[in-house]
Amino acid sequence: MLLENRVAIITGGSMGIGKGIALKFAEEGCSVAIIGRTDRGNKALTEITKKGYQAMFVRCDISDSRQVNDMVNQVISKFGKVDILVNNAALAATPKPLTDISDEEWATILSVNLTGQFFCCRAVLPYMKEKKYGRIINISSLAAVAPLAAEAHYSAAKGGLLGLTIDMAFELAPFNICVNAILPGITDTEALDNVIPPGQNKHDFLSEQIKSVVPFQRMGTPQDVAGVALFFASELSGFVTGDRVIVAGGSPLMPIE
Repeated sequence: MLLENRVAIITGGSMGIGKGIALKFAEEGCSVAIIGRTDRGNKALTEITKKGYQAMFVRCDISDSRQVNDMVNQVISKFGKVDILVNNAALAATPKPLTDISDEEWATILSVNLTGQFFCCRAVLPYMKEKKYGRIINISSLAAVAPLAAEAHYSAAKGGLLGLTIDMAFELAPFNICVNAILPGITDTEALDNVIPPGQNKHDFLSEQIKSVVPFQRMGTPQDVAGVALFFASELSGFVTGDRVIVAGGSPLMPIE
């Protein structure tokens, strides 16, 4: 197993991409800490532990640094260490022109999608540095480099996460801590429902868009992203840091008309 005896914190692990990563890691021998803002995480926890895997759920709003510090302490108390951090938690943003984005909307998206990731990194690093080992995987987005909609607040946060990834990779390499980013494209998760007009079927609405921008002509799945996360979390990528992988079925490749 690729992650035997490892311990991972997975923010936003209650559903979607985060849950897919949690299940994949657990299958590979990893003890997983599922982090979420609501009690939905208990359902994911039950699903994982019923299969005989080691897991825990901690309710935490990552935009609050005090909650993040307490969350990491709880994980250390139960599992004794933290080897892997997957910064997956994020808020979806409603597409709208930049001039229509309110101060509150901007602050809310940035507080979770970028500042919260920083809080989580800062909280786990003392433990990783002490062990001279760590894997940090930041879940950015294709929107950071090739926006598919007008959502400047979301794209700015996900772009900022790429900058954080590169800087941490440089700073933490002497401690044998690898930091990499994954940029999912259109992925079939619950969060995608937020950008679908009311009353429309998600798959019907996206079918024509997908055909025009995704060479594979399908949406991604949490499992597609989880496979890349497993690579970054394991020894297979032990000499890879500061890198990014787009998981988007070939997007943003475009055909020449």
